[in-house]
Amino acid sequence: MFKKLLLFFLTATILSSCNKREPDYDVAVHNINIVDLKTGKIIPRQSVFINADTIHSIVSTKDLLISLARKSINGTDKYLVPGFWDNHVHFRGGDSLIAENEHLLDLYIANGVTTVRDAGGDLTSSVQQWQKEIASGENVGPTIYTSGPKIDGRRARWPGSLEVFNDKSINKALDSLQALNVDFVKLYDSTISGENYLKTIENAEKRGMITSGHMPSTVTVEETTQAGIDAIEHLYYVLKGCSLEEVEITNAVKDRKLSFWSSLDKVMQTYSDSIAQIEFDRLIAADVYVVPTLYIGHTLSFLDEYDHSYDGYLTNNYIGPGIQKTYDGRIKSALNAKPEFIKMRKKLDSMFIQLTGKLNTAGVGLLAGSDSGAYNSYIYPGFSLHLELKALVDAGLSPLEALRASSQNGARFLKKEIPAIKAGRKADLVIIEGNPLEDIENTQRIYWVFKNGESFSQKSQALLKSN
Repeated sequence: MFKKLLLFFLTATILSSCNKREPDYDVAVHNINIVDLKTGKIIPRQSVFINADTIHSIVSTKDLLISLARKSINGTDKYLVPGFWDNHVHFRGGDSLIAENEHLLDLYIANGVTTVRDAGGDLTSSVQQWQKEIASGENVGPTIYTSGPKIDGRRARWPGSLEVFNDKSINKALDSLQALNVDFVKLYDSTISGENYLKTIENAEKRGMITSGHMPSTVTVEETTQAGIDAIEHLYYVLKGCSLEEVEITNAVKDRKLSFWSSLDKVMQTYSDSIAQIEFDRLIAADVYVVPTLYIGHTLSFLDEYDHSYDGYLTNNYIGPGIQKTYDGRIKSALNAKPEFIKMRKKLDSMFIQLTGKLNTAGVGLLAGSDSGAYNSYIYPGFSLHLELKALVDAGLSPLEALRASSQNGARFLKKEIPAIKAGRKADLVIIEGNPLEDIENTQRIYWVFKNGESFSQKSQALLKSN
């Protein structure tokens, strides 16, 4: 049902000559402007030839000799970019939501998101099955890199989490993740102790595993980077490291004199640019990436002001009823929050925007991630990545830097080949109807998507415009 709703369909122009010559290529895109994310330059009026899922060759259209392709696309006044990466998504919600989670795969492709980083959930077996089906062409969806279940403490908040509470349980958890052959380790901070959190990172690093996660308020950013973490999800924790009183606040949380939220209020009162610069230098020296997730932070901070009930992704049932139901918790919490908490959260949202700009100016590596998935109200898979890119630009990144925070940095973090539009590389590509280096919102103007040897034409943009 959902695949039909996507308004996505394969369109092919079969070219043949009078002598019935066999086509040389599966797809030819002519007169296209290539966006080179490495140099930041536009290479105009090129012809790109694709066979199966690989870029065969690229030549200037004006120099093109006669060639035949099974599918020919006119790229005039359009731009070709590497497929977008969403570096923080979730597939979760238990067995009853497996089918609805699988339907989300289409939404990513419809929005040109050809790769996602699944940051922990309780559907690992299903996710790994989708990985195989997508790779083999049995299913349509983005490449999925997954952490499998999260690591947390006893009585963890999220179902399916691996609970650690001593050295033996830490090793057991990491053993199980290695057996699952996950792509990275994701740590969460609902109940894990600071000591076990740091030990888990250290042990994962010794095993050569990539780590990312939240950070318990009972540890400092310095301790976390020294333990070897590779990425910090969200900005709460980095902001805490920018406080003149980070150590005192950390100890107050340990002694239960401050909660997570009240500690952040204290952090904002004691923020220091000079301390922040020390923190930025530390992150750079340790090669730690930061995932700002600005769009979800802004959305959740302003739930009291915006009515999302008419969002196209809901009214058109692109999001299943089961996943929509999971939105209720955050919505009720926001609507029932005390005025002082609402005010504090909006102030925090403003500080996160400023902090993101400062992190980027300092040279800290950033990853563009939406945090889309069940339970994260109104953060729609696929489209929210584009809104995150816009949020990053609004925070001070150039459009080029925002695009690099998606595919380029995403690949670097996971130690994968850096996406590039050149012969021999994977044809994970998107054609958009506008220059994204001039206006980042042009990434939303999807014209064509290439993934795993298939090409999808967005003839009607009803889906992308419905929100």
